[in-house]
Amino acid sequence: MVRLRLLGAVSWDGVAIRGGRLGGLLALLAEELRVGCGAGRLVESLWAEELPEHPAKALQTLVSRVRAVVGSEVVVSTASGYRLALDEEQVDVAAVLVRVAESRRFAGAGEHAAALASAEAGLALFEGAEAGGDGPLGELRAARCDTRGELERAKGLALSRLGLAGEALGALTELAKERTRDEELLVELLRCEAAVVGNSAALERYEEYRRSLRDELGSDPGAALQQVQRELLAADAPVLRSGVRHEPNSLLGRAGDIAAVLGLLREARVTSVVGAGGLGKTRLAHAVAREAPQRVVHFVELAGVATDDDVLGEVASAVGVGDAPSPVDGIVTALGAGLLVLDNCEHVLSGAADLVRELVFRTPEMRILITSRAPLGLSSEAVYPLPHLDLTTMVALFSQRARAARPAAGLPPTEVRELCASLDGLPLAAELAAARVRVMSVDEINKRLDDRFALLRGGGRDAPERHRTLHAVIDWSWHLLEPGAQSAMRTLSVFSGGFTADAAAFVTGDDGIVERLVDQSLLQVVEGEAGTRLRMLETVREFGVARREEAGETERVVDRFLEWVRDCAMRQPDSGLDTEIVRAVDAIRAEQDNLLQALRYAFDRDDNATIAAAASLLGTLWVTDSNLSRLAGLAADVPPALSRLRPAPDLIEATRAAAVWCAMSAFLIRGPRPLRALVTLRRLPPPDPDTMVGAAQIALCAPNLAALRELCDSERPLVAGAANFAHSYLAESANDLDSALESARRMLDRTGDAGPWMRALAHSRIGELCLQVDPGREAYLHLNAALSLMEELGAWPSAARARWAIVLANLQRGAFEEAEQGLDHLGDADLLEESGRRMFDACARAEILLSRGDIDGGLELWREAVDQLRDTHDRWALEVSAVAVVAHARHGRLDLVADVAGALPGMLSAMLPSASAADFPGCGTLALAIAVSTEDAGAKAHLIALAERFGVRQDFQPTMSLAWARSVAMEADPAAYASAVSAYAGLGLDDLRHRLGSRLNSARAHT
Repeated sequence: MVRLRLLGAVSWDGVAIRGGRLGGLLALLAEELRVGCGAGRLVESLWAEELPEHPAKALQTLVSRVRAVVGSEVVVSTASGYRLALDEEQVDVAAVLVRVAESRRFAGAGEHAAALASAEAGLALFEGAEAGGDGPLGELRAARCDTRGELERAKGLALSRLGLAGEALGALTELAKERTRDEELLVELLRCEAAVVGNSAALERYEEYRRSLRDELGSDPGAALQQVQRELLAADAPVLRSGVRHEPNSLLGRAGDIAAVLGLLREARVTSVVGAGGLGKTRLAHAVAREAPQRVVHFVELAGVATDDDVLGEVASAVGVGDAPSPVDGIVTALGAGLLVLDNCEHVLSGAADLVRELVFRTPEMRILITSRAPLGLSSEAVYPLPHLDLTTMVALFSQRARAARPAAGLPPTEVRELCASLDGLPLAAELAAARVRVMSVDEINKRLDDRFALLRGGGRDAPERHRTLHAVIDWSWHLLEPGAQSAMRTLSVFSGGFTADAAAFVTGDDGIVERLVDQSLLQVVEGEAGTRLRMLETVREFGVARREEAGETERVVDRFLEWVRDCAMRQPDSGLDTEIVRAVDAIRAEQDNLLQALRYAFDRDDNATIAAAASLLGTLWVTDSNLSRLAGLAADVPPALSRLRPAPDLIEATRAAAVWCAMSAFLIRGPRPLRALVTLRRLPPPDPDTMVGAAQIALCAPNLAALRELCDSERPLVAGAANFAHSYLAESANDLDSALESARRMLDRTGDAGPWMRALAHSRIGELCLQVDPGREAYLHLNAALSLMEELGAWPSAARARWAIVLANLQRGAFEEAEQGLDHLGDADLLEESGRRMFDACARAEILLSRGDIDGGLELWREAVDQLRDTHDRWALEVSAVAVVAHARHGRLDLVADVAGALPGMLSAMLPSASAADFPGCGTLALAIAVSTEDAGAKAHLIALAERFGVRQDFQPTMSLAWARSVAMEADPAAYASAVSAYAGLGLDDLRHRLGSRLNSARAHT
C-alpha cells in the first residue's frame, strides 16, 4: 500500500506535505530507498543556489519537520545521513519501477494477463501526477516520465497479445509515433490494425516502414516483422477448417485454458495439451481450432489408429494428400502456415513424435497442436497440463446436464456440491453423473458413488465409445502401461493421501516409476509447504484398488505400506532443535491421511508396532497443532496396544513418543490419568533429557506433585520447560489460575536456552492464561511474542491459532479496530471446524458492534449465534448462551432472549454435580448470566459473588466485564453482596457446589 506520494501533490497517508524543500528531501531519500542519502549530498542538492549559515542544523530542522508529519520511525538516521524505513510498495516513485520490472518479467514468461495487470497498476500510480517542479523533486518526476512510457508500452503489448486488438490499437498507434524503430511494438500494431481496420491497412504500414528503413539504414525489417507480413498476405487465402467440430453444449470453465493454449501456439511450434482421460482435451482442442488465427486448420483424430506406423498415412489422408510419393511433403504443402491438430496421441506417441519432428524441420511456419495423456518429449514442444475443473464449474456443468436430462429433477445445492466434490474435477464424470439423474435423485447418486465405475456409465450416443463409462476412460490409460507400471499403480493405490517420490520408491522398489506415471497423466504433481508430492485421482486410485484385489496383491501391498510407516517413524528427528521439529511436523501433516489409513490397518491386524509408529507421528502433529479432539481419540485407543508391545531397538523412540503424546493428552484435555501410557513409558529405557520427547517423559513420569515441582527448577532447559508446562495445566485443572500462570512464567524464565519453539510455547501459555486471569494488554503482548516466534520458525498452523487468541486479547484491551482487522485475516486459519470458525467470528463481531454503539446489530449477532447452537450442549454452546444473555441484560433487552435465560438454571443444575475444578469457570459464567437475568435483588448479589468465586470466562469484552458485574451486585443489594463475598471466600469445592445449587431455586422463580 502506497503511503508516500511524490508523483503528484506530495502527501503522507493522504495528508499533504507542503514546502518545496520538504518535498525535495523526501524525493532524494526515495530515490535511494535502500541505502539512504548522505548528509553532504542532501545539503548540496537542497540548497544548490546558496548554502545556509549552519548546513547541518538546517538539515536537522528540515528532517524534524518531515518527521513531524510521517513519524520519527519513518525517517531514520544512518552513519552518514538519513534513509526512509519504507519498502518499495509504500513509495509511489519506487512502486512504479517494481511494476515495470514485473510487467517485463511476466511478458517474458508469456503471462500476458499478469503483465497487463502490473502495467495498469503502475499507470494507476500516475493518476494525479504533476509535471515539473523545482529541485530534486522535479528531477525525480522527470525521470519517471520514461517509466510511464514503459508502462504504457507494456500495457499496449499485453492487450494485443491477449487478443484485445480494439483496446490496444489506439495506444500502440500513439506509441509507434515516438518509438519509430521499436519492431516488437510494430509487430503487435500490425496485428491489431489487421484485426480492427483490415489487412490492407496493416500491409501498407509495413511497406511504409520497410521503405523508410531501406532509405535511412539500408536494411530490412527483422524476422518477426517479416513473419507478420507473410501471415497478413496468407490471410487473403480461403478459410479451411477441416475436421473441426462445433460443440453441442457450451464449454464451461475453459475460457482461460483456450486463451492460454492460443497464446502458446503463437510462441511455440508445437503445443501439447496433456491430462487425464475425461478432462475434455478433445473438446478444448476443437474450441482452439475454431478460434485459431490460421486460415488453414486440419483436425485429425488418431484414436482409431492402431500402430505408430499408421500415423503418417492417417494424417496424410485427412489433409487430402492421398498416395503422394512423399506424404510429409504433401502435408507441408497442404498446411503451409496453417495449424495441424493431432487428437489422442497417447497410444501412438512414437509415430506422432516422428511425424511432428519431421514437420517442424520442414517448415518454419506451421503450428501443431496435439492432445494426449503424455507429452511427445520434443525440444520444440510446449506442454500445457490441462487443469481439472474447479468445484464451482463442476456444479454448474452437472446442473446444466442434469436439467437437460430431466428438467423436473430436484438439485439440492448442498447435495450437488457434495457430489461434484467427489468427482475429481473431471468434466466427463460430471456429465456421466448428470445422466443418472434421469432415473435417480442426487442423494441416491451420492450414496452409490462408492462403486463409481458401475454408477457412472451411459453417456450420450454421440460420445466416443471410450467415453461411454468412467471405467472405459481409465481402462484406456491402463492398457497403455507396460506391466511394471501397472503393478506400480496397483501398489500406489494404497496411499489415500498422496505420497512423495521417495515413498513411491519405497513401496514399489522402483526409483523411476513416478516419472513414467506422471508422463501418462495418471499422477499429478502438487507443490505444497511440505515440498513436492504426487497425487492420484480418487477415480484412478479406486481403479488401482480394484485391479490390486483382482491380482490378489492386497496383503503384500499393505505389508509394504505399513513397513513404510514404521520406517518413517524410525527416521524422525529426536533432537530438541526447533527447525527439525517444525520441518518434521510439516512432513507429517502432509502424510496425515496415509497415517490414519495405516492406523486402521494396524488395528485390524493387531500390529502393535505399526500402531506405535503411526501414533508417534500423528501425536507429534496433533500436539503441535493443538488438535485436542483427535489427540483425545488417540489417547483412548492406542495405550492398550502400547502396553502389549515389546518394541525392537529401532522402534523404542517411536513407542516412547506415542506413549508421551497419549499421556500428555490427559493434561491438555484434563482427562483421567493415563495409566497404561505411563506404564509403557516406565518400561522403556531411560529417555534423553535433551530431546523434546525425553524431557516430556521425565515430567510426565514424576511420581508426585512434589517431584514435578522439583523438576520445574531443573538445570536442563527442556526438562524445566516440560515440567512447568505440565504443572501449569495441573494448576489450571484445579482452577488455581494464579499458580498456573506462575508456572507458565517460570517456564519462560527457564527455557531461555531451549530455543525459540519452547519460548513460543511459554509465551503462548502465558497469553492463554492471562486471557482468563488478567485480561488485556499482557495477554496481547505474550501472544504477539508467540506469534512472531512461530512465524520465524515457519510453524504456520500454530501461528494461526495465536492470531485467534490475539483477537480475544484485542477485544479485552478495547482495541476493537485491531480485533476487526484480525478477524478479516482469519479466513484460512485452521483452528476450528468451519461451523466453529463462523461462530467465533459472529461472537467477536457482535462485541465490536456493541463497542461502537450498534446495540441492535450486536445483540442480533448474539441471538444468531445462540440459534445456531440450540441443539448443542458442549462448553462452547453454554458459554455462548450465557454471554448472549449477559449482553442483552446490559442493554435492557432481556425480553429478546427470555427463553434462553429461562433455560440457564436447568443447564447449570445438570452441570454442577459432576463439575470438576476445571469446569468451575463455566459454572461461574452461567451463574453470572442467571444473576443478571433474575429480578430477586438478594439472589442477584449472591449469584454474582458466587460467579466471582467460581471464576468467569472473560473472553468476550466489553460484555463480560467483571467490574460491570460488581456494579450490578452493589446496585442490587450492597450489604448482601459484601456478606456473600466474605462468606464464600474460604469455601471448598463441595461447599461451593452446594451453595450455588441452593441459590438456583430462588433465581428460577424470578427469571
